[in-house]
Amino acid sequence: MKASYQSFYDELCRFVPKSNVYTDPSRTMAFGTDASCYRLIPQIVVRLDSEKDVQKTLILAQKHNLPVTFRAAGTSLSGQAITDSILITLGDSWRQYKIFGDAGYISLKPGVIGADANRYLAPFGRKIGPDPASIDACKIGGIAANNASGMCCGTSQNSYQTLESMRLILADGTLIDTADSESVAAFKKTHSHILEGLGQLASETKANTHLAELIRHKYRIKNTTGYSLNALVDFDDPLDVMTHLMIGSEGTLGFIAEITYETVEEHQFKASALFVFKDIEDACKATIVLKQQPVSAVELMDRGALASVENEEGLPDFMPHLSEDATALLVEVRAADAEGLKEKMAQIMETVSAFTLEQQVPFTNKPEEFGRLWAIRKGIFPAIGAVRPVGSTVIIEDVAFQIEQLASGVQDLRKLFIKHDYKVVIYGHALDGNMHFVFQQSFDTPAEVSRYQAFMEDIAHLVAVEYKGSLKAEHGTGRNMASFVELEWGAEAYELMWKLKNLMDPNHLLSPGVLLNRDHNAHLQNLKLLPAAEPRVDSCIECGFCEPVCPSTGLSFTPRQRIVMWREINRLRRSGDDDKRLKQLEKDFLYLGDATCAATGLCARRCPVGINTGELIRDIRTRRNMRHERIARWTADHFTTITAGARLALNTVAGTGRAIGVERMGKVTKALHVASFGHIPLLTPAFPRGARSPVAPVLSNRDLKVVYVPSCASRTMGASASDSDQRPLTEVVEKLLTKAGFSIIYPENLDSLCCGMPYNSKGITTVAKERLADMEEAIWKASEQGKYPVLIDTSPCALRAVEGFTKPMALFEPVGFTHHYLADRLKFTPEHNPIMLHVTCSSVKMGLSAPMKSLMDRCCTQVIIPDGIHCCGFAGDKGMKTPELNASALRLLKDQVPPNCTEGVSNSRTCEIGLTEHSGVPYRSILYVVDRVTQPLEG
Repeated sequence: MKASYQSFYDELCRFVPKSNVYTDPSRTMAFGTDASCYRLIPQIVVRLDSEKDVQKTLILAQKHNLPVTFRAAGTSLSGQAITDSILITLGDSWRQYKIFGDAGYISLKPGVIGADANRYLAPFGRKIGPDPASIDACKIGGIAANNASGMCCGTSQNSYQTLESMRLILADGTLIDTADSESVAAFKKTHSHILEGLGQLASETKANTHLAELIRHKYRIKNTTGYSLNALVDFDDPLDVMTHLMIGSEGTLGFIAEITYETVEEHQFKASALFVFKDIEDACKATIVLKQQPVSAVELMDRGALASVENEEGLPDFMPHLSEDATALLVEVRAADAEGLKEKMAQIMETVSAFTLEQQVPFTNKPEEFGRLWAIRKGIFPAIGAVRPVGSTVIIEDVAFQIEQLASGVQDLRKLFIKHDYKVVIYGHALDGNMHFVFQQSFDTPAEVSRYQAFMEDIAHLVAVEYKGSLKAEHGTGRNMASFVELEWGAEAYELMWKLKNLMDPNHLLSPGVLLNRDHNAHLQNLKLLPAAEPRVDSCIECGFCEPVCPSTGLSFTPRQRIVMWREINRLRRSGDDDKRLKQLEKDFLYLGDATCAATGLCARRCPVGINTGELIRDIRTRRNMRHERIARWTADHFTTITAGARLALNTVAGTGRAIGVERMGKVTKALHVASFGHIPLLTPAFPRGARSPVAPVLSNRDLKVVYVPSCASRTMGASASDSDQRPLTEVVEKLLTKAGFSIIYPENLDSLCCGMPYNSKGITTVAKERLADMEEAIWKASEQGKYPVLIDTSPCALRAVEGFTKPMALFEPVGFTHHYLADRLKFTPEHNPIMLHVTCSSVKMGLSAPMKSLMDRCCTQVIIPDGIHCCGFAGDKGMKTPELNASALRLLKDQVPPNCTEGVSNSRTCEIGLTEHSGVPYRSILYVVDRVTQPLEG
């Protein structure tokens, strides 16, 4: 590390914990990755948790003359969130929000995920205006800093238009809150030169008729190229000018510490239709007409885009048979009531009837039906990304034309695709003339880089010069288009942008090279290579959509970062370039990549190309753990003995805890865990006693029969010592099933059965498959070849059976079984005390999130699903052997438990241990509550 960075690091660590500052080669590379086609590795990555720390860090950077870059979620497509200097990331404290003014306003810290903001506003029928496609992953800091828009918000509801106020930290560390009169007054005294300078530039710009008209023209369509110069002509107050300049400034003028939005209405009633025209020209003409109609969104998809998804399940049958030039418009209408929606649908259908259609799917207001239509649009990019050649990347460009020129503009774009031999698909937000085109690009040879250079230069000239359009409509300028800002805006406007940069960041330390760059070849530097790593993950585009649901986010690596580092490790193994670096990365990966991965695969549900990074980690474990297969097979062959031994051990620990005190026992087990370097499991006070083995009941003459399969966790683990309900889960299930009129059948040799998950999670897949097959055979026999339904009482085991069994059986976990078989046989009397609800990863995968909430709503009037808790990270024995993963995943839980809440529910016994430990209230199976609030129906 250079001396200047070392000095910065030493001083930084005086006020930031060293655990939040990273300089090692693994974390700097992993944390320095974004979704763009560029790679820069920071010297220092620092996670900050307060405004004061941001201020101090910026002051320190000024002192040492070191550049800094701010990063929120890193879903940026144009290289805004990377640096080779100091990268500032956000800790948990940046997740706060406040709704006020009858939900007309929401104040958001930059670490709030966009979709979460909308979830907070949903009960009020409101939402934030911006609606980028990455809203489930991107954060408010990035949404505002990039002026991200989306399918519906257009130019009228983006961050610029819906900004109310802002807390802003400038390059010199000064904080101003524009909603606080005292803060504003102080700023006017200390920074009058900035306000005077902005006022002067605004006055000069307004007086420059030619320049002012150019600016107004540029913002009649979507435009995020360069700074938001419209602030200079839209506002007179320099404070308003400054805050609106921050929108779309990509962190080059300051740090947005909080933003207050004016919210917009979220219409309850929606409907969508798909209209297929004979060619793109007709589709563009129809868009011009639809622009004058009451539509909320019009998405254009050319034939290539449609072809990329045409064989997906559930899509219209006609899609594979469309003509060569067919182009579709996906149209959405919204209304405040059903009648208004009906009128709008009729109006649009009449409008479209004037055009000759090749195919259509008329308007539908059924969510499951219009959801399938939107799956066409949302599936295009993933489909292309999934089939790209290994080693290439997928680039999305983002241009905008005046809508009147959309047809000719797109046709001319197509000519350039042919000229440069690119196979490109086009889709986008047609109402705004905003088109995305997607192509596959390799940067591994000089010839490919030269082809890309020539292509981009032709694109820039066509869009910016010939059509006077936008080179970046909504993805931000970034490093990608910084070289072309002057080409689009002209010298006068370009120099005005530099004046703004010089005024706000005179030392040019905030994200240099981003948004403005006088190097006209900057977009060709630091290009990212995506070398082959493993077939399972080679299609990863490093977008980061997976990160919000990963339990190790904040502790070690996320799925994206695991793939980034595995690619680098495999590249170094092939090249042999740097053996020392390779050994360091391999050593770091053992913990950061492997040991702290829960391998639940929840990431696959968020990944646009469906990658389950947990499968990669299991593959790695399989290769490493093959030598342990003999031991694993012995435990499998003696599973009854192992289960009995586990019960005895748990009862011994519980008894010792009673003798010496629970708190002292916790300290002892923690000391043993630490001293053994994690080899001795950590047993916390939340750990259960041993459970009694279920006793097969005598079959009654009831016609209703069920095969009940307690998981090995349920058979082994009873209630924790502090739990007020000491019944084991098996006893609760027996009582509940009997209450509902069922006769219970247990499989033979129950204590020897296991679904194989403990082995599968460690990569010992051969033994895992054998165990699952044995369990299937036992259940098949007990159910009389599928005659009776099967209840497996924990969701992870149930999911493994659902995914792995080959014989036709009706398999259920607790929620599904209750909905299908118990709900109509029991009388529910809901309780009023609040209950915490955790939806396990396996429940999410089985589509049980909504049914689980629905069942709890029948049991309790106050059901709380905590914010930011997805996978609990207990992951079998990870909660004992790598307890910091469980602690990190649930670090936000305890503060969300209401004071009068005394319990939580889930449907996985091991998950419930960690949830109990980190919430402060006992978590039990959801069936405990169902049993407590139900009575048999009369008769």
